Amino acid sequence: MTDSDIVSEILETLRQRGHRQYGENVTEMQHALQCATLAHEAGEAREVVASCLLHDYGHLLHDLGEDIADHGVDARHEQVGANHLARHFGDAVVEPIRMHADSKRYLCWKEAPYYEGLSEASRKSLALQGGPMTSDEGRAFETHPYFDQAIRVRRYDDRGKVPHSVTPDLEVFRFLLESLLISRP
Repeated sequence: MTDSDIVSEILETLRQRGHRQYGENVTEMQHALQCATLAHEAGEAREVVASCLLHDYGHLLHDLGEDIADHGVDARHEQVGANHLARHFGDAVVEPIRMHADSKRYLCWKEAPYYEGLSEASRKSLALQGGPMTSDEGRAFETHPYFDQAIRVRRYDDRGKVPHSVTPDLEVFRFLLESLLISRP
């Protein structure tokens, strides 16, 4: 499979399943594009932009329905997506994806007003993900090599939920993703 084929498969999954809602007033595709666009416009490293684009990819890999959180189910989309994408991308892309749900838990522990700014859907998923971190969990989380990037991805995740926001087309990110693919033996 060529680099172009790998990225085509990822983008096609976004195109085919990105119409799904996930408790916010935007689709998965709109959310992914908004997050990546915000990161790009802020001058983030290309790995952070890619993480923003793909952070919820795990939501697109299951068929558990769009309202699973309403049924008390945490599909662990951050782990599912990161595990799938780790076949093609390095840690600088994958680890912030893996850590973005825990970043919400961390920020709820570290910044008291953060919780108040969460949407109802984010609050619901936070409860399923374990709630705010404990002090010990938070201090341990701060030692992760991709801590800073994961927090930045989380901040774009929180901001990328604006209905009818205008973003570039998904295809604009093809070259970026292709440039970040890694070779596996």
